[in-house]
Amino acid sequence: MENKKSNDPLHGITLQKIVEQLVDFYGFDTLGELIKIKCFTTNPSVKSSLTFLRKTDWARKQVEELYLRSLPKF
Repeated sequence: MENKKSNDPLHGITLQKIVEQLVDFYGFDTLGELIKIKCFTTNPSVKSSLTFLRKTDWARKQVEELYLRSLPKF
C-alpha cells in the first residue's frame, strides 16, 4: 500500500492552533479589521472564536485563507 501525502496545506493543523497563531501574529484588533466577524472585535477570546468558527463555515474559511496567506510569516 502506498503512503500518500495530503495536498492540503492545513492537514494536521487544528483550528485552535490556526487561531492562536493568527492572534499571536496580528492581535485581535488587526484580526478584526482583516476579517470582519464579531468574535474578533467584541470581547474577543480564542475560546469564543473557536466556538463561532466551528459552527460557521464561511467564517472558518476566511480564517483558514488568512492563515495560508500568512504562512511565510510564521
